[in-house]
Amino acid sequence: MDMAAIAALAPVIPVLTVESREIAVPLARALVKGGLSVLEVTLRTGAALECLKAIAEEVPEAVVGAGTVLNPDQLDRVQRAGARFAVSPGCTRELGLAARSSGLPFLPGVQTVSEAMTLAEQGFRFLKFFPADAAGGLTWLKAVSAPLADLRFCPTGGITPETAPAYLALPNVACVGGSWVAPRGAVATGDWQSAERLAATASALKRR
Repeated sequence: MDMAAIAALAPVIPVLTVESREIAVPLARALVKGGLSVLEVTLRTGAALECLKAIAEEVPEAVVGAGTVLNPDQLDRVQRAGARFAVSPGCTRELGLAARSSGLPFLPGVQTVSEAMTLAEQGFRFLKFFPADAAGGLTWLKAVSAPLADLRFCPTGGITPETAPAYLALPNVACVGGSWVAPRGAVATGDWQSAERLAATASALKRR
């Protein structure tokens, strides 16, 4: 699958920051059971690669990817750990070239029209808009929909259950990224039922 096909699997991609495989695996199972099969494990903890690999091996029904990928070395490591896609908050030329040569579906981050145009020239038509809320949110996405008509976005950063429907109603938004489906309190206490319920609600959100 390419990145657009992966994004089509669910309206919300959970953005997960996990500290251990003992948490990662049951959390992934709960989210998949709730209807969110595409999961992004961010490289923000020392155990991130181990957690990603555990999900890939033990939750085969999940399409697990790596987030916060900042350079070609990290891209290589997440691919070897079993990531089925990679996500970056921004994108350098070197990272973009490495992603294209790797064959791994890649969701590069942008914040400006110029960045989006540069990545489009490199062949990327599906982009992460980050940090969405701080960078203009709905207003920015509406404004670029005509001049960047051939691009689609996954806004991430500051998206909430209350604002997600408005983002998903935009024609240039394929899905949204969010961490609200895995709240810290529920993860800390192992409340996987709450995570499953939140995932079920998120998976039912409508897209245009």
